[in-house]
Amino acid sequence: MKIDYKETTSDLLARIDIHDKFGGRNIDEWMLDLLPMKKGMKILDVACGAGKQCFSFYNELGGDCAITGVDVNAELLAKARQQSKKNEYAIEFDSLDFNKAFDFDDDEFDLISCCFAIYYAEDIPFTISEMLRVIKPGGKLFTTGPMPKNKKVFYDIIREATGKVIPPMPGSSRYGSAILDAVRKTFKKVDLEIFENPLTFMTAEPFLEYTRASLSEDRKLWADFFSGNEGFEDIIKKITDVANRWVKRDGKIVMTKVVGGILATK
Repeated sequence: MKIDYKETTSDLLARIDIHDKFGGRNIDEWMLDLLPMKKGMKILDVACGAGKQCFSFYNELGGDCAITGVDVNAELLAKARQQSKKNEYAIEFDSLDFNKAFDFDDDEFDLISCCFAIYYAEDIPFTISEMLRVIKPGGKLFTTGPMPKNKKVFYDIIREATGKVIPPMPGSSRYGSAILDAVRKTFKKVDLEIFENPLTFMTAEPFLEYTRASLSEDRKLWADFFSGNEGFEDIIKKITDVANRWVKRDGKIVMTKVVGGILATK
């Protein structure tokens, strides 16, 4: 299934910043607790974005590792390289489209991670089989993605504001089902862990910033949502009114991120 989607760098980084500022739990700490991190590991981070996960792994292992981050987005890769150079990290960043064969040898990596991206694969079994191919025997695949109950309040407010049906999102509609099933069919041992992180907004402004970053006009997945006589700003105004009403009524907005972590062994 081809998904006509390309997330902008600014949208992605805005949401990551909001997670960091308003979240009650640290997802990087959760990931590191789950993973069998060992010095000397060879790691591939697929769809690495601006390098956040690569840097987390590098710091955890004190630099005693070989990390390669790959992504299809040249702008994000440039940011990753810039940040890596600034911190004097020895991390390789390269271009890779996970819808095509990986340009790596069989049995090359101890760990592959793919955080919040695998559900955009055109052919899930193919992408997962390529990950399996380049993992060493006994090595691990770790992926993360939103579960069906992810950020329910976000959708409740939008639904109340617009009266419209929320389009199915590739992550929450595919991660805990099609992707989990494909990994179970491909890998020897598979575990699913759940991470919940409440984001608490005492005013509507950061929630609305998050909403803009999620619903901006270049997010093609929401294109049908903005069809008709109402434009993007008309819908944002309605969402703003409802969000302010929720804050006035409850004193805050609490939006809980519900993330699944799939840890698979070859």
